[in-house]
Amino acid sequence: MSLTRRGFLATLSAGLARPAEPIIDLHQHTHYSGRPDEVLVAHQRTMGITRTVLLPAGSRLGLAANTHGNESVRDLAREYPDEYVFFANELPDLPAARPVIEEYLRLGAIGIGEQKFPVECDSPHIEGIAQIAQDYGVPVLLHFQHDAYNMGLERFHKVLEKFPRVNFIGHAQTWWGNIDRNHDQPVMYPKTPVTPGGISDRLLADYPNMYGDLSAGSGLNSMLRDEDRAREFLARHQDKLLYGSDCNDHLGAGEKCLGAQIQAAIRRLAGPEVRRKLFYGNAARVLKIG
Repeated sequence: MSLTRRGFLATLSAGLARPAEPIIDLHQHTHYSGRPDEVLVAHQRTMGITRTVLLPAGSRLGLAANTHGNESVRDLAREYPDEYVFFANELPDLPAARPVIEEYLRLGAIGIGEQKFPVECDSPHIEGIAQIAQDYGVPVLLHFQHDAYNMGLERFHKVLEKFPRVNFIGHAQTWWGNIDRNHDQPVMYPKTPVTPGGISDRLLADYPNMYGDLSAGSGLNSMLRDEDRAREFLARHQDKLLYGSDCNDHLGAGEKCLGAQIQAAIRRLAGPEVRRKLFYGNAARVLKIG
C-alpha cells in the first residue's frame, strides 16, 4: 500500500512529535505575550512535550504577560485532550475567587494557579486558596517575587503547616533565588555561587507538601549560576522538582526557547533516573495524571 504525499508528511510529523522520553510541562499559558494558540501547540510538539499544563490568568490581571484566563485554557484542553490539561485561577482577594475557581475545578481543572497577585503569601487570601485546594484535593502553584507577588516567602512555612494535605508548588525569582542561604532578596537573577540551606532549600527538605517548578528564566538561572551545587540540589530534591517551560517563544527550540534550554540543563546536570522524575514522574504523581 502506497502513501500519499500528505499521508507521508503526517506520518513523519507524528514521528518527530513523539518524545524520546515522556515529558510533562507544568507551566504554559494561552496567548502568552500575544502568541496564537496554534503556535503554542506547535511549540510544545517541537519541544517533545507529552502533556502540557495550561495556567490561566485571573479575571482582572493577565499575569503580567497578557495571558488569557480560565475559559481559554479549558477550551484548548478540550480541543487537544490527549496533550493538554488545565488549572483554574482567580485573584485571591476577590469575593468571587472561590465560586470561579470551583466552577472550573468542576469542569475538569486539576489544580489552582498560577497565583501571581500582589498579596502576602501567608495572608487570609492565600489561606482561602489553600482551603479550596484542600477541599478538592488539588495542588496550588504560586509565583513568589519580592515586593510584588506572594510576598514574605520566609513566612510561607505557616501555610504549609496549616494545610499539610495540600501540595504547593513554588515558582519564580524569589523562590529560586532563595535556594542560596545568602540570597539578597531584591536581586531577581543572582549570579553568585550558591550556599545550600536557603529558604526554598529548607522548605523542600522539611515539608512533604512543598515542591518546586523549574520553569522560566529563574528556574534556568538556579541551575546555571553554580552547576556543581545544581547537581547536588537536583539529586537532593529529586522527588520534589517538576519540569516546566513558561516560555513565550514561537519556535520551541534553540537558544531563545527557555523550555528547550531548561531541558538541556536538566539532561546535563541530572542522571537518567533523576531526569525521569523531573521530566515526568513527579508531575504525574502530584497532578494525578498519566
